[in-house]
Amino acid sequence: MADASTGGERTLAYLSTIPVSRVKNLTGKRATALASAGIETVVDLLFHVPRRYIDRSTSAAIADAPLGEEVTVVATVQKMTVRRVRRNLSIIEATLYDGETYLFATWFNQVFRSRQLPEGTEVALSGKIERQRGRLQMKSPDADVLDRPGESLVTGRVVPVHSTVKGVTPGHLRRGIHNAVTRSLPVADPVEEDVLDRLDLMDRSAAIESIHFPEKLEEVEPARNRLAFDELFRLEVALALQKRRQIDDAVGIAHPIATDGLLTDLVDGLPFPLTFAQERVISEVREDMARPHPMHRLLLGDVGAGKTVVAVAAMLTAVDGGHQGAVMAPTEVLAVQHFLSIGALLAGAGLAPPIEANGMGSLFSPPETERPVRLALLTGSNAEVNYRDSITRRELVDEIAAGEVDIVVGTHALIQEGLDFHRLGVAVVDEQHRFGVHQRVELREKGADAEPDLLIMTATPIPRTLSMTLYGDLDVSAIGRDEMPPGRPEVKTTALPKTPAAEQRWLKRIVEEAAAGHQTFVVCPLVEDSPKVEASSATAEWERLSRLLPDLRVGLLHGQMAPRDKAAVMASFRDQELDVLVATTVIEVGIDIPHSTVMVIEDADRFGLSQLHQLRGRLSRGVGPNYCYLVAEPTTTESEERLAAMVASDDGFVLAEEDLRIRGQGTVFGARQAGSADLRIADILRDTQLLIDARREAFALVAEDPELTDHPDLAQEVRALLGDAIAWLFVS
Repeated sequence: MADASTGGERTLAYLSTIPVSRVKNLTGKRATALASAGIETVVDLLFHVPRRYIDRSTSAAIADAPLGEEVTVVATVQKMTVRRVRRNLSIIEATLYDGETYLFATWFNQVFRSRQLPEGTEVALSGKIERQRGRLQMKSPDADVLDRPGESLVTGRVVPVHSTVKGVTPGHLRRGIHNAVTRSLPVADPVEEDVLDRLDLMDRSAAIESIHFPEKLEEVEPARNRLAFDELFRLEVALALQKRRQIDDAVGIAHPIATDGLLTDLVDGLPFPLTFAQERVISEVREDMARPHPMHRLLLGDVGAGKTVVAVAAMLTAVDGGHQGAVMAPTEVLAVQHFLSIGALLAGAGLAPPIEANGMGSLFSPPETERPVRLALLTGSNAEVNYRDSITRRELVDEIAAGEVDIVVGTHALIQEGLDFHRLGVAVVDEQHRFGVHQRVELREKGADAEPDLLIMTATPIPRTLSMTLYGDLDVSAIGRDEMPPGRPEVKTTALPKTPAAEQRWLKRIVEEAAAGHQTFVVCPLVEDSPKVEASSATAEWERLSRLLPDLRVGLLHGQMAPRDKAAVMASFRDQELDVLVATTVIEVGIDIPHSTVMVIEDADRFGLSQLHQLRGRLSRGVGPNYCYLVAEPTTTESEERLAAMVASDDGFVLAEEDLRIRGQGTVFGARQAGSADLRIADILRDTQLLIDARREAFALVAEDPELTDHPDLAQEVRALLGDAIAWLFVS
């Protein structure tokens, strides 16, 4: 492994170019198997850290292990048997021996254990030892194969247990990592010594060695902290560079802020007063828009926080100055909802003609103002406007390019080839987590001579730590739970089993609410039956509920319907021509049905926590009380925790923290090549203080050295390890 830097130290950027196939014990088919698991380079191997450790330097014999307590013992498999007791039950039994005492291990329906633990395999078993019928036994223990008996890496020392990779034995993986670590050290450290001293962080090379092959368990935590800091520091450096570029390089629009313009007319015409939070956020947005630099602001707000009014305020500020506004939504259903709700706000203030939903069409009425705000809807297959009764897609594209349209609402169709804006002044991206970073950038690039302001909105509350990583380049505005518009009715959430008695309970509620003029959503996770997934089908459930509720009007909505048919169903439901709507998650965000008071979510354990919260948020914001039934038979601890969290709280920010705890974290800069996940060691819930420290140090460093001219190793490392998603930061 050739040297790649001065002083005999190898940089991580260099090590990221060396394929894992060049590592002893990991060539050929093993390298292919590792690549399929995202481990392609030496750096990937160095960051494939152990998931646990077995301290064999002081390991106890089986005979000395306490009964009834969690222990780990090491022994060799003497015999392995598989007994098929009945059709759905197999018992796997292993006889193990540590040189002095026999231990019997039993697993149920885990036939793979017979392949994992052939006779002669040395294995570490973790579980509780019990004495039954005069012999020592473990039931369903965790098993980690140690591979070669007598191997120096697994005898008389702390043994690392790495996550298994199919096609590579634990011994080959352990020896390969040992070879990679030995040949890679010393590794160049781009973090300055005064930072390490200030944060009490250990040397990087020592950390890499200690996290994989510690001499004692006490070395592991400091090593993990150092490598976790490095991950967070690289990430925050990239975000700091991105924010710096946005301020220094981009040409923005300094929007004039009118005191008596369209926004004043909107606020005066609203049927409700703005909340203090809405006024505060609108003020923050308009202050940003008045600056010559492009706005990059994230608006966090729970379901029903009143974000649409903020978005319209931003776009009217742009329109007042002769620019256009755009809203990009992730689904056609949500785009239509935005088109109708924004149209209603404008019409209510006398700023535009009213839109009367009629399928995907609209009925034109004369404007009530001399200067109507021209609003358009553009999706993959539809084009609608509020200033004439019909328009072709080609005509609308031409009118947008000519500047004859003020505000355009659409899906990803807004960033397609061939669509140009005349003077795009502000772009609003709704539910950002459903778009990739590149889509967000593409919409921003639709500006002609200047970069439009960007307002990102999400009703999926984001924990503070996650927003510091996902959106560290953005300014953040938030509308907290205690700042929501008043009068939101209580939602009573109940988890129910999938039993006939429980079903009668929610069916009875549907009938009672229908008699009161209220409506019900029934949400199913699939569109049609699948033999592989035991989940309710929306189509089958619609047919079934139509039979069970013969006196009620039951509709069906799912993503495979034609756009015009979906819009027609939603219009019927919105106009109370349906009592019950059976739907898939196409109604997850943005749909506002004033008389919906019941939400039944079938197979609720199959939904994520944020999805469940979004679905529950579709219930009425004016009529109540509301009822949400989570119908499920959870089979995992995680699904049980999600349902319990939903029952316990309706605060989106509380649920976001819980969701992050349950699910863990993903990548920050979006989908990239396999093996380049941003955070493989750091945990942003556990490492909050490390994240705060890393952010402070990163932003301070970039403020002093905006091009990283004095930190070339760091620049190479950030670029190499975070991938192509941030390569543009280093293009002059």
